[in-house]
Amino acid sequence: MKKLIILTIFSLIQLPLFAQKLIEKYKTGTVKLVADKEYAQSNDWNKIFRSYYDTLYNTPMAHRKSIVMLPDGSILVNHAYRNYHTKFSPKGVFQEEMQIEKGKQKAIKGVINGNTLFTGLDNMGNMTCSDLEGHFKKSLLLDYMAKNIIALPNRKFAVVGWAIHTTQFRTFIAIVDYDTNKQKIIWDKYDDQVLKPCSFQYKIKSTNGSVNIFSIPFQNDVKIGLAPLITTMDNKLIVAFPNTGKINTYNLDGKLLSTQQVTWERETLSVAEQKKAQEDAIHYFKKFAAKSNNIIKIDKSELNRVLNKMEEDIKYIRTALKKPYFTNIIKDSDGNVLIFEIPKKKGQNLFHVWIYNKNGEMSTQCSFVCEDYNLEINKDKLIFKDGYLYGLQTLKNAKGNPLRLVRFKLEN
Repeated sequence: MKKLIILTIFSLIQLPLFAQKLIEKYKTGTVKLVADKEYAQSNDWNKIFRSYYDTLYNTPMAHRKSIVMLPDGSILVNHAYRNYHTKFSPKGVFQEEMQIEKGKQKAIKGVINGNTLFTGLDNMGNMTCSDLEGHFKKSLLLDYMAKNIIALPNRKFAVVGWAIHTTQFRTFIAIVDYDTNKQKIIWDKYDDQVLKPCSFQYKIKSTNGSVNIFSIPFQNDVKIGLAPLITTMDNKLIVAFPNTGKINTYNLDGKLLSTQQVTWERETLSVAEQKKAQEDAIHYFKKFAAKSNNIIKIDKSELNRVLNKMEEDIKYIRTALKKPYFTNIIKDSDGNVLIFEIPKKKGQNLFHVWIYNKNGEMSTQCSFVCEDYNLEINKDKLIFKDGYLYGLQTLKNAKGNPLRLVRFKLEN
């Protein structure tokens, strides 16, 4: 049984009756996610999600897929590096594979103005907008890269952007007008590009490609920080900062209204845990390289060079690393915002739940339990609507392709 701990719930000051019921479910301490057997029936998942193993290594790539919900409850599934999107009806039945005119391989990020799909950015900063059937409407140009883009209720976007300068990285939050393409920076932060003797990131060259290894978690997160997380609540923009634990609230034009600090302590990754992660990475890659059916052939001398560097870098592990306070936020269908803390143990996500009111009170703790699915907690994989939780998740003990579009009931 997989336990996920909810972190923090922001709620509207005045809650409708149904939202109050959701909060009461969270307050019971345990919420069971039960798949709705009437949803997404008779779908051929092996055919629909045929790109699940679409990699050089024939390994699962479910984390590269994401979902977007249309106003009528239909679901679109994005497939990385593919120029089609899979559409499901409000009942979860496969309908078609559709394309976004002039959208190429860009993922659909959401719906703005209730009638317009918008994509992420390509390498030149172009966003494509279309009607709900994929017919081209317009393009917008942003002269930077984007970690996330969401629609605001006032015909504007909120964008988590980033850019590389000569000696620094810049991360910022921008408000972009859909009609005029005008942009306003409401928050930014600069981080120095610091060269370290060891980054715990390795690249192994091969005859027909390369393999990247990130051996110790949170190394890059500590260096420049996880990007801010954004959502909306009650016609306000919420910006959560994982590395500081701060929550900023802005109006839709970008004026800062308030700042809150989460109340739980920041966890650390000990020296022993880091060394264990490095040793596990070395063991894993030795085992991987030894497989005779690898599509990418690695030269033995190149492999030894990288493995020697990985073993040598263990001496640079001297201090504990501070983990981010949280990694994900997801808004439920009642306007509450769930903030997910990093799990203390693999397979668990502990999270505190508090109601965001004028006093910023912490109300309760809760855990999610799901027996049938291996849950991936991610705003791109989970969407609330009308009290249900829709997800793109993997089914335990599945025959064939385990990836499923599923609708969960929240039960106590």
